[in-house]
Amino acid sequence: MDRSQIFSRRTIEGLIAAGHTILITEGRVLQLDGWLDKHPGGRLAVLHMVGRDATDEINVYHSAKTLRLMNRYRIGRIAGPWLNLTPPIRGGIYRSAAEEDSSSSDDDSDSHLTSANSSTTSIDVINDVKLDQPHLLDNHLINRWSKVVHPSPVDGIPQWTATNEVGPIGASANSSCRRASTRKPEHKSPEEYTSFAVQNEIDSGLRDYPSLDAETQRGITEKYQALHQRVKDEGFYDCRYIEYGKELIRYSALFALFVVCLRAEWYLTSAAFLGLFWHQIMFTAHDAGHRGITHNFIADTLIGMFIADFCCGLSIGWWKSSHNVHHLVTNHPEHDPDIQNVPLFATSPSFFKSLHSTYYNFTYIWDSFANLAVRYQAYTYYPIMAIARFNLYLLSWLHLLSPRSTNLGSAAWTRPTEIAFMLCYWALFGYCLLWRSLPTWPLRVAFVLVSHIITMPLHVQITLSHWAMPTADLGDGESFPQRQLRTTMDVECPAWLDFVHGGLQFQAVHHLFPRVPRHNLRRLQGLVREFCGETGIEYRCLGFVEGNRQVLGRLGEVAGQVELLVRCQRYMAETGESGLH
Repeated sequence: MDRSQIFSRRTIEGLIAAGHTILITEGRVLQLDGWLDKHPGGRLAVLHMVGRDATDEINVYHSAKTLRLMNRYRIGRIAGPWLNLTPPIRGGIYRSAAEEDSSSSDDDSDSHLTSANSSTTSIDVINDVKLDQPHLLDNHLINRWSKVVHPSPVDGIPQWTATNEVGPIGASANSSCRRASTRKPEHKSPEEYTSFAVQNEIDSGLRDYPSLDAETQRGITEKYQALHQRVKDEGFYDCRYIEYGKELIRYSALFALFVVCLRAEWYLTSAAFLGLFWHQIMFTAHDAGHRGITHNFIADTLIGMFIADFCCGLSIGWWKSSHNVHHLVTNHPEHDPDIQNVPLFATSPSFFKSLHSTYYNFTYIWDSFANLAVRYQAYTYYPIMAIARFNLYLLSWLHLLSPRSTNLGSAAWTRPTEIAFMLCYWALFGYCLLWRSLPTWPLRVAFVLVSHIITMPLHVQITLSHWAMPTADLGDGESFPQRQLRTTMDVECPAWLDFVHGGLQFQAVHHLFPRVPRHNLRRLQGLVREFCGETGIEYRCLGFVEGNRQVLGRLGEVAGQVELLVRCQRYMAETGESGLH
């Protein structure tokens, strides 16, 4: 195969339609069919990049050695900039190479793959898409449409009017949308109200962040790539091992206090120190999971296993599988497992639709229990965070016993090693500590509760930087850095308190450069602020208390939307009207 041949968009579409795993990086076309089941980060991390220019994602997640190895999967190249396609896992539909292009005789121009620089937009294409779901349009169409779609309040409810350069789009469909939107919220059908609530989030994103047109997003990407080069040149990837030496002293002191108090039969005090040990040491497991300590896969994986599996009873493999997807599709309701907590929590009205999780391959059914639980989620947030560690035990074992943990090719050794380490944890914690060292059942129960509730700040910290942020999908035209900054915020705190947050308070910076050791993130924060100032992307950084207020406010906002959803359901039950036009 001539690896220098130029592939057209139509050819690439046909390859993807045939089931091939095709993505673009630095102008090269990669076919990763043979790597899909061997990728240590899991299949989904690759599948979410199919049809996309994954240059930024690939470069920030992989070492120079891995980047060189990727050349073996190169099958050709492209000419000029690439407009992202929607990956099949996200609902992208592709035509096979044998299908005729009915809209144009040009191999590179059709209704699905229109050029971003086209001077006209096909009205027929727009009419085929529901006007209350502009995010389903191809990215270049939504870029042009989003500039002219705006809310015109009627009785306090947005009335959508859609036009392009040649006039109104889809008059009859727009009339239906107008009739539906002018109905009071409680007089909508549940389907109408959900679309209405999701649309409001989308419109906010289109209004508050830089335009999604190809030129603007390309400029943001170029500035981000220049920043990444500066990060490498100035040594931000260099790990300061002295910082881990300091942390090792803290970890050892906490563990020693746990043992001393246990021997002195101060059982609950001992439990508190054990919980603090778990809380602190997991920050290092996070670094190891991102290969941010030695930058060597085997070494960092073993460090992560020892800390997470052996010391804490949690699967680092599960964490990496879930966390990699979270970083790539941050805050996307259908794809990001970190915000899929129905029926206990919902941070987006998208969950009202009983959406299907592509990570868990499971449909979250929105039912009467979800109606009840989510309406009170602002009040249950902290109590549930206090016992969240028990859920992590369950997810860890479900992962290790599932096929997901076996499809790792050369890294298949990780699964049996994790199982052995976790069995050791339960032998030490469950048998030697709880059963043999504690005299009574009330003390055993109290010890477990105290030690686990002490880790609550870690679970709050994990959710703090994302649950208050937007969940709207603005389409495939949004660049990697803009999406990360739009869906993630940092938490401000004095430097001397960094050990409490473990560096995870710099989540926005971390999402832009996930392999940078967390001890370097505070210094890197200044460069990210400069980048945001140059690109016009908002950099959200709030204090810990204000961040908690934002999360509770977001939970309360969605709870209020559920109240309206319930009123819609009651209206339909009482009147029998579907509300559809």
